[in-house]
Amino acid sequence: MSAAPVVLTCGEPSGIGPELAVKAWQALGPALPFFLLGDPAHLPPGAPVVEIDTPAEAAGAAAHGLPVLPHRFPAPATPGRPAPENAQAVVEVIARAVALTQEGAARALCTAPIHKQALAEGAGFAFPGHTEFLAALAGVERVVMMLASPLLRVVPVTIHLPLAEVPRALTPDLLEATLRITHSALARQFGIAVPRIAVAGLNPHAGEGGRMGHEEIEVIAPVLARLRDEGMDLRGPLSADTMFHAAARAGYDAAVAMYHDQALIPIKTLDFDRGVNVTLGLPFVRTSPDHGTALDIAGQGRANPSSTLEALRLAAHLASRKP
Repeated sequence: MSAAPVVLTCGEPSGIGPELAVKAWQALGPALPFFLLGDPAHLPPGAPVVEIDTPAEAAGAAAHGLPVLPHRFPAPATPGRPAPENAQAVVEVIARAVALTQEGAARALCTAPIHKQALAEGAGFAFPGHTEFLAALAGVERVVMMLASPLLRVVPVTIHLPLAEVPRALTPDLLEATLRITHSALARQFGIAVPRIAVAGLNPHAGEGGRMGHEEIEVIAPVLARLRDEGMDLRGPLSADTMFHAAARAGYDAAVAMYHDQALIPIKTLDFDRGVNVTLGLPFVRTSPDHGTALDIAGQGRANPSSTLEALRLAAHLASRKP
């Protein structure tokens, strides 16, 4: 197992990221070495902080406080009110964390939530979200977003799109690439020798043989048939409304859904506090808590660290398995 720590990016400093970083250190201490990349001045007053010069110092520092590799921001962080002057620095932190991970100084990347509107307005951030930006930084054409918890792993084929655009975006090439990346990650990183993947239909009742839509017949089923011929264990296309109860979940290792809410509603209903966002297909491990910046409760000490803790633990675990 690599001795390198996990890097946790600060995310939006006016959100709950700073207090979650402190709570994560309080829960994990030196048991799971990680360091925060961000501005120490943005952390809650009185937080036990140890500034470090290199990631290699994080393990030793974690016994005394939250290790922070400083990245100075131009403006203070006011809880609940993102500062436009800080937007570019948020983007820079993500890029710097990717570089540290790719060079091996960090074993994996865990990202605190960003505020996409604040980044777009303050830094001209043109990406739909973290996932797409990380793919661009890594030079990867296609990545897959998985939401994982102890109860369910689910992957949306299309992500940040208006619902009306999903049928046009749902192409055989996209579906096939998503299934291949998911299958590979389940085997290689999650250690599942023969992954079982359940695949949802797009339409109600998986199209009912064409009476409620033709995407299942024309797009989804042919891709599944072709990949089954290669040996993949794929079930579907299935009616999404019967895929996520306990007995159904016992029959697969991950579910692939056709659009964002079809995937995220089940996991956020079943296990909201422990859900983790995992980006599959990157040349490094990246996880993130499955929630937003929560500007409405920022700075109040009310943020639940469960998802951040799960994200850090999963990042370290997947990094230990990655070849």
